[in-house]
Amino acid sequence: MGVIVDGAAYLDGQRVPGTLTLDDAWRWQERDDLPDEAFVWLGLHMPTPNEITTAQKMFDLHELAVEDALGDHVRPKLELYDDTLFVVLRTARYYRPRSELSLGEISVFLGEDFVVSVRHGQASPLSGVREEAERRPDLLKLGPSSVLHAIADRVVNDYEPVLDTLEQRERELERDVFSDSREQPTRQIYELIRQVLDLLSAIEPLTAPLFRLADSCGRWVSPEIAPFFRDVSDALVRSVERARNLYNLLTTVLEANQTQVSIRQNEDMRKITAWVAIAAVPTMIAGIYGMNFDHMPELRSVWGYPAVLLGMFMLCYYMYRRFKQSEWL
Repeated sequence: MGVIVDGAAYLDGQRVPGTLTLDDAWRWQERDDLPDEAFVWLGLHMPTPNEITTAQKMFDLHELAVEDALGDHVRPKLELYDDTLFVVLRTARYYRPRSELSLGEISVFLGEDFVVSVRHGQASPLSGVREEAERRPDLLKLGPSSVLHAIADRVVNDYEPVLDTLEQRERELERDVFSDSREQPTRQIYELIRQVLDLLSAIEPLTAPLFRLADSCGRWVSPEIAPFFRDVSDALVRSVERARNLYNLLTTVLEANQTQVSIRQNEDMRKITAWVAIAAVPTMIAGIYGMNFDHMPELRSVWGYPAVLLGMFMLCYYMYRRFKQSEWL
């Protein structure tokens, strides 16, 4: 069920005391006695269709943007709809106990005097973002673009711990591949590759929107805020490069694992072949003496039976030593 996480009005970089509902936010931004830098910020978490429709009517949001805000797994994007800037960010979080990558979305509607953020999923909660932004009134007084920067900065920064954990898992799997254990981590390697690809598909498309916010969205982004978007963009590029390098490394690990599997299979086959060859000696001799002919060498000799056993043992031992020297055993 959706919930309004927080709603507040900001005047000259300071939060106006109190929490706003949807109706309060609409009435506030409709006031004519407010300076240009005053705005409202409404935060929604998994809103119901009725809630987002109400916000659409109050803030005159475009229906296509609202449809994306209600959708699931929307690619990062930046769209301009009349008097509203619409940005979609993908969030990421990694649950190490379950080895599970969780992806979510944050949609941001940006107007001249309002910000509506819509979050889906548990990653990158915005309560801390609001608190951090409110500690920088010098940036908040620059308008709604400062809020968009704060949200984008948190989302991109949250990619770092996800990548740290994925890289740690890669190192663990690499050790497993080259260990003496007979267990095969092929499935775990493939699952990790799949997670890295999912993360890449979620974060890489965000590079273009951030470039636009930093360089070509002058109407929507304050000139003082644009350099901060460039910093966020640089951090995102580094995260994308880390993810690509991790994918390439995991592909190499998977190939090395397949090579190790082939080597171990060859070693097993050599051992089996060696033991079969050793076992063939007593089998052959026993087969000959089991033919029950009357005239056979040493058949009636007292020392014939021990001599044959000793001969079989010596021959088997000789073959064992030769296989051992050639590292077949």
